[in-house]
Amino acid sequence: MNADAATPRHSVWEISSRTVVFGAVGAALYAVLGLFSFLIPGTQSVVVRPAFALVPFFGKRFGVIAGFFVGFVGNAIIDLLQGSGLTYWNWSVANGLVGAFAGLIFAYLPPIRSEGVRLVVTAVGALVATALGLLFVITDIWVQGIDFSTFLTLNYGPALLSDGIAVVILTPALDALWEPLSKRTGR
Repeated sequence: MNADAATPRHSVWEISSRTVVFGAVGAALYAVLGLFSFLIPGTQSVVVRPAFALVPFFGKRFGVIAGFFVGFVGNAIIDLLQGSGLTYWNWSVANGLVGAFAGLIFAYLPPIRSEGVRLVVTAVGALVATALGLLFVITDIWVQGIDFSTFLTLNYGPALLSDGIAVVILTPALDALWEPLSKRTGR
């Protein structure tokens, strides 16, 4: 490891045509694939959504801005298509923060040569980003008028469990599929 390992290879806040294109493609993919989800019984509208793994993946591969855009816009479109409108705007922000945190986490990690280690680090980083980003749904206390216990047991806990399982399994799988393509293009 060299002295530059703790610094990102490019600006984490970079906005380029690549960021915009990949953010838009990711949001569209998340919005369409996110419709294939189901409600967890006994929770306050928490769903199992395997497509959520796209959010930290895009954050890792395309940066903070693209990751936030995929999570925020993708979730807002899903809510609009499912008929809840922008009632749960704070969940869209939380999804966006997951992508942004993933972008930040992976921007400061040094390149990892071993594929197995890279996939484990991807799973752990995606889970940490999910746990941090979803904390924003504590705003349900004010938005929906619930108490802290309800937030923890019916909102945050089930969302973290279902999304955590998705990102631990699917984000490394997506990354493993993407790695050969990124090596071919030199990115």
